[in-house]
Amino acid sequence: MSESGLSLSAFCVLGTEKGDEVAGPEMSLVCLTDFQAQAREHLSKSTWDFIEGGADDSVTRDDNIAAFKRIRLRPRYLRDVSEVDTRTTIQGEKVSAPIGIAPTGFHCLVWPDGEMSTARAAQAAGICYITSTVASCSLEDIVTAAPEGLRWFQLYVHPDRQLNKQLIHRVESLGFKALVITLDTPVCGNRRYDIQNQLRRNLTLKDLQSPKKIDALTEVVAAVKGKIEVYLDGGVRTGNDVLKALALGAKCIFLGRPILWGLACKGEHGVKEVLNILTKEFHTSMALTGCRSVAEINRHLIQFSRL
Repeated sequence: MSESGLSLSAFCVLGTEKGDEVAGPEMSLVCLTDFQAQAREHLSKSTWDFIEGGADDSVTRDDNIAAFKRIRLRPRYLRDVSEVDTRTTIQGEKVSAPIGIAPTGFHCLVWPDGEMSTARAAQAAGICYITSTVASCSLEDIVTAAPEGLRWFQLYVHPDRQLNKQLIHRVESLGFKALVITLDTPVCGNRRYDIQNQLRRNLTLKDLQSPKKIDALTEVVAAVKGKIEVYLDGGVRTGNDVLKALALGAKCIFLGRPILWGLACKGEHGVKEVLNILTKEFHTSMALTGCRSVAEINRHLIQFSRL
């Protein structure tokens, strides 16, 4: 899965307004929206519109973020939270936190070595990175950049089955541990900003008509009845959001746009900072809700706003 409107099926270099190396004024970036604001200053309008835009009125993108705000967490006191452990597993693999990087294409649009920086940051953080079919770096270069990282591969299923087979064999030989198959792209969406900016490329968008993901999560969790792990992306902007998603049954969340914001601001170090901020916020949220381990997070921590 990836964030609404981020994946594309062709590559063209848009660059930045201030050259390939992005070096802005020194400022303290303390939350993910700080990175969003600074990334907007660094990037050209067409690149920013590509990252932030969704289909039509971008309702799904905005609702994904707003839906988290309707949910409240119940604090729990008088519990020993002197040690809080954010570690967990996904598909049997150990990760430092239930936070991963969603598949978004063309990271070279925002930083010179693109997905290689993203992969190195994910490896350093000890989390999973899902590489997009339309990555702007070769799969071999991404693996070379972060040989020890946990990596999955997002596959757009091509009508040519032989082509799919060849690609799957390639990623398997490179050590990718799982396939993330995109199922929700029967038609291309109407990305107004890209049309206005006259960006000539074929679009392959995700979740164009899907409901708010945090709302759909409980239905999916109920439907699978514990037989498979459920992951969520879309709309996560704080550690509180991570805990809310897990309390409603997700095993892990995946970030799309915030990773690109961090990459645009500081490359690999920016991605590391984004992941570190979110993990620290998640750690704090666990402590305030009395959870000493990820296994203690459950539905009882959730209350929905009556507004």
